[in-house]
Amino acid sequence: MPHTDLPLDVKLMTVVTHVLVVLFAALCLGAFGTWLVRHPVWTVRAITVHGDVAHQNAVTFRAQLASQMKSSLSGSFLTLDLQQVRRLFESVPWVRQAVVQREFPNRLRVTIEEHQPVAWWGPSGSGQLVNRLGEVFDASPDDSDGLPELIGPADHAPQVWALYQLLSAEFSRLELVVERLELNERGSWRAVLDSGARIELGRGSPDELLERARRFTGTLSQLTERYPGALQSVDLRYPNGYALRMRGVTTLSEDSPGKVTNTR
Repeated sequence: MPHTDLPLDVKLMTVVTHVLVVLFAALCLGAFGTWLVRHPVWTVRAITVHGDVAHQNAVTFRAQLASQMKSSLSGSFLTLDLQQVRRLFESVPWVRQAVVQREFPNRLRVTIEEHQPVAWWGPSGSGQLVNRLGEVFDASPDDSDGLPELIGPADHAPQVWALYQLLSAEFSRLELVVERLELNERGSWRAVLDSGARIELGRGSPDELLERARRFTGTLSQLTERYPGALQSVDLRYPNGYALRMRGVTTLSEDSPGKVTNTR
């Protein structure tokens, strides 16, 4: 049979029919998807918490997050915003990081990493602590005995914690314990031992400050043998030595009252 073109109106009706069929199929799929997503089987039934839970547990999480979690879990398990749930858990004291995962068909698994406190940020009992990474967080430990105090500008906590570790290791060689380390707004450092003795470190890089501390620890035993007494204060800001005061001993020159003598 000879080939004949279909009339234009027939072609248009065919195209329109195909389009309508595709749209109908898409609408059916969309309706089915909406029904499937909203089906009760996808309702979140449980949340399990794993990881570091020394300071938090399921009961305390439930008590602190009950109202927020209710609104966050109102949607389907499939459409739940995991980042929103993560932020909720990370807003709880002691929680440094939370990882939220789906467990089919209707459970959430939350893995918690808690802050590990190493020092107070500010005076003891301030309500702010420093963790092992030098991050400041709000919390109050059950047992705060033995935690040193770190003080400085708010954005310098990592530097203060890093220097504290260097100095603490150096002073511990002489069984001296650094109880407080301070960085003032002018960039000058001061350490306070658990005996109450103050050590003025001055300004400088961590390497320079550590070198001054080593100059002191390397000669202190010789001085204490010669001048027995409790250490009261040390000034390490001299370029080639340091000055110190010991209970019952003075380094003030008799002929120059008030003048501090360097001890090399």
